Amino acid sequence: MAEEHKNGSEENSFMIKVSTFIVDRRNLFFLLFGIALIFSVVSMNWVTVENALSAYLPDTTETSQGLERMEEQFVTYGTAKVMVANIPYEEADRIYEELEQFDSIIMLDFDNSKKHYNNFSALYNITFGYEETDARALAALEEVRSLLEEYDVYISTAMGDASAEQLAKEMSVISVLVAIVVVSVLLFTSQTWAEVPVLLLTFCSAALITKGTNFLTGTISFVSNSVTIVLQLALSVDYAVIFCNRYKEEHQSLGIREADIVALSKAIPEISSSSLTTVGGLIAMMFMQFGIGRDMALCLIRAIFLSLLAVFLLMPGLIMLFGKAMDKTKHKSFIPEIPFVGKFAYKTRHIIPPLFLVVLVGAYMIQSRCPYVYGYTQLETPVQSDAMMVDEMIEEGFGTENFVALVVPAGNYDKEKRLLKELDARPEVDHSQGLANTEAMDGYMLTDKLTARDFSELLELDYEIAELLYMAYAVNDENYAKIVNGFSNYSVPLIDMFMFLYDEVDEGYVTLEDDLMDTLEEAHTKMQIALDQLQGEQYSRMLVYLTLPEEGNETFAFLDEMHEIAGKYYDKAEVLVPGESTSQYDLYKTFQRDNTVVNVVSILAVLVVLLFTFMSAGMPVLLIAVIQGVIWVNFSFPSIQEKNVFFLSAMIVSSIQMGANIDYAIVISGRFMEIKNKMSKKDAIIETMNFAFPTIVTSGTMLALAGIFIGQMSSDGAVCGIGQCLGRGTILSIFTVMFVLPQILLLGEKIIDKTSFAVSIPLKLERNSGLMRIDGFIQGQMNGSVMGEFHGLVRGDANLFVNMGKLEQKPDDGRELKEIIAQEEGETHE
Repeated sequence: MAEEHKNGSEENSFMIKVSTFIVDRRNLFFLLFGIALIFSVVSMNWVTVENALSAYLPDTTETSQGLERMEEQFVTYGTAKVMVANIPYEEADRIYEELEQFDSIIMLDFDNSKKHYNNFSALYNITFGYEETDARALAALEEVRSLLEEYDVYISTAMGDASAEQLAKEMSVISVLVAIVVVSVLLFTSQTWAEVPVLLLTFCSAALITKGTNFLTGTISFVSNSVTIVLQLALSVDYAVIFCNRYKEEHQSLGIREADIVALSKAIPEISSSSLTTVGGLIAMMFMQFGIGRDMALCLIRAIFLSLLAVFLLMPGLIMLFGKAMDKTKHKSFIPEIPFVGKFAYKTRHIIPPLFLVVLVGAYMIQSRCPYVYGYTQLETPVQSDAMMVDEMIEEGFGTENFVALVVPAGNYDKEKRLLKELDARPEVDHSQGLANTEAMDGYMLTDKLTARDFSELLELDYEIAELLYMAYAVNDENYAKIVNGFSNYSVPLIDMFMFLYDEVDEGYVTLEDDLMDTLEEAHTKMQIALDQLQGEQYSRMLVYLTLPEEGNETFAFLDEMHEIAGKYYDKAEVLVPGESTSQYDLYKTFQRDNTVVNVVSILAVLVVLLFTFMSAGMPVLLIAVIQGVIWVNFSFPSIQEKNVFFLSAMIVSSIQMGANIDYAIVISGRFMEIKNKMSKKDAIIETMNFAFPTIVTSGTMLALAGIFIGQMSSDGAVCGIGQCLGRGTILSIFTVMFVLPQILLLGEKIIDKTSFAVSIPLKLERNSGLMRIDGFIQGQMNGSVMGEFHGLVRGDANLFVNMGKLEQKPDDGRELKEIIAQEEGETHE
């Protein structure tokens, strides 16, 4: 028993020493944080942001393999769709002729069909002579924009980062609004005006350092880059508020320095354990196959860790700086007590829990039909970006395009031709494009085989020259011996012979007349573009334009069928079908696993933390059931409204709700279990709700409003979905822990007690008289009954159980207790 008291005393003494060091060395920590902040201002520009969700798909998915193969094998030129509205066809045709003069444009599609001119609007499909990532492609697009600046122009392109730039602007505005909300809530919930700058300086320092350390993970996703700071502020605000409240509590009987030290020694273990539930929920996202979960989890966990450091290392020094101001600016609390909530809970304790159970079952069944989507085309956002509005206008005038690439082994044009013909016959295919069905000239396709005579007639080339050319080509043919015996029937694919002729002319072996040379130059340019885009060293690429939407069961089923069709001509293992639809199909398949894994892991992680927090098997199950029920209710709303939800938003919000919103339930449950045996159950629940309301209204309001702002002001489908679901989920969580959880605690407290596995530590009865120093939680008689946490001197008779801490006999020289305390504080300071 003495050993147990000794361990508790040593642990308390250690935390006091650590806290004293932090408080007394505050200038050192000010310097370190100052250096970190200056560094962060510079380093925040080093981070690389990935704007494509497909980049986070597992390497085993078809999309990842297809993108990698296409990057290795083919050239992707910069392209743009340019719509010019409110012009007659004659004007549209004149613009087409002007665009044709641009050297930077290598392909320009426009004609008088409805695909390119409709309702007095012209649509030009432009391909630039530079790769998509080449800055010259963007410069060429600006030249086109300058040419058409007098017209009503709408440009849609995958080049550049216009959407990312707009999202960054939106999040800047949202961050300012969230900051205003934070200040307003803190002013409303504060007890002294000067505590607000202490809290804000702590928050802002942590947020800036978080942004400055993003480069450590290399590349982060646009989702993490957009919402981490806002969520960090909302998730970690509790830590600083808990410490601040601890300080104010200790400062009622201690000086500024002593209160700061004692408060910090108590806050470090309390806040650290509180953060574990949030971290536990976030860790679940790291188990996702979809890499963006790990990316976001690491960003948010690092943000929470830095918030803890700011609270533990920076905030104590700030309290010392603002301590006197905090004393001078005290004011009456604006948060009212809410005894009616506790009274309502007590009266309805037999009614609400069964009703909630019914709601729980119904919500589970409804949310299971939530319409999840895996792309942006079926999402509606309150705000539309410029790019979204342009795409919508083009779609209204000229319809939508959904195409996938079909990548197969190269070297057999006949197979490609038969495959494309079979695909074109399908109702799900609008048309296809490959070397085998692209017209070269006079009705011949690029891969059609021509004899020497056919080739000479096509180009109006002297037959003898054509024959010599074919002989030269045949020398490199592996079937050369057979060719010699039947040369008149020897045929070569048109594109191969064109490219061979161009090389021969370029090397000076063949000379052509000027007219023929112009024809050859023009044909070579177009064929080289076709080869760059459609044929690599080992693989060929075909584009298949579908009549199906980008996602949906029918689309996904046809993608599988495309593999079956291509499997007739090639080894299935060598066939890939990358594209937007395939990317969404891959996301759909990863979601089926990831959703289950995230839910299970987040529940288990939080369960473990709660088991050791409450030392009871019943309490964690009860709290998790409540929050999981709220999550089900949250995702029942879009199911009832038939409103599509982006799958990623659902997984992220489920993890955050389980990890962060459960803190509200912990505050209520912990307080109720602490006082339920000290007064009547009715008084205990009233006192509990009065105690918990300030914490819940402070943290909950910030998180809910942060989510609402993100949801209503972001044009990105994923980011917007996170905000909408998080805002709604937090409001539901607050309502549930205020008006449902108290009744469940009242009804289930006996079960919680019976499932407790806490080990009762035997108490040591201390009997002393005279002057004593007591530090710890005590119970017993001291010229009257006492119970509570006590730090101070006692003169008299005491019979006490010292649960935690120590009772130390002091020599009594008859001085006043005030003099003895002043002497001890002076010795401690020295």
